[in-house]
Amino acid sequence: MKKLESKIAVVTGASKGIGASIAKHLGAAGASVVVNYASAKDGAEQVAAEIVAAGGKAIAVQGNVSNEADVTRLFEETTKAFGPVDILVNNAGVYKFGGIEEISAEDFHNQFDTNVLGLLLATKGAVKNFSENGGSIINIGSVVSAITPVGSSIYTATKSAVDSITHVLAKELGGKKIRVNSINPGMIETEGTHTAGFIGSDFQLDTVKNTPLGRIGQPDDIADVAVFLASEDARWLTGEILLAGGGLR
Repeated sequence: MKKLESKIAVVTGASKGIGASIAKHLGAAGASVVVNYASAKDGAEQVAAEIVAAGGKAIAVQGNVSNEADVTRLFEETTKAFGPVDILVNNAGVYKFGGIEEISAEDFHNQFDTNVLGLLLATKGAVKNFSENGGSIINIGSVVSAITPVGSSIYTATKSAVDSITHVLAKELGGKKIRVNSINPGMIETEGTHTAGFIGSDFQLDTVKNTPLGRIGQPDDIADVAVFLASEDARWLTGEILLAGGGLR
């Protein structure tokens, strides 16, 4: 029997990168997966198709996690397709680096709306749809909340908020048998980090130099941790912040 057999998982922001890898790994472990996306329909449908082609169950569902009506619809479609939720991965996130002189109100609201409000709304929606058996909520934070890199004031603030929310909700939802943990990746090679210019930059070189395991991460490095946290193997873990950055801290 697969580790997540008969479980229902929702992964937000799962059309590419870390989210896509987590969705595929959860599917491979036996979960039925809802691949959420905000705008990248083709990518999300491709991820769902790959899960199905590998023998799993998956659908792609559009929804902006910072929009409460979209989140309500996301979980309505989830329960209609598969049933009550067992696993939520709050992966949807955005980032923009820049010095204090470059900060704008638009940048602030864009990052906080997705990274913090979106996480809260998705969690609220999931909690309404968990069964009496509870389940697992996995937040995707970032090692930036520990290393506080220059030029990341807004992004680091959002991920520090995720750390705090993880601690609060672990206490708040424990009575419902819902575990809440966070995976905080270091630099991961994704479409996003390539587009942002991090890959091949001095920032990458400096990150690798300060990472004990001597490399940046790959999406699969995070996905395997997510499967662990979603499973009964992590049944005694809640409120934990797992730094997943090869020792970077």
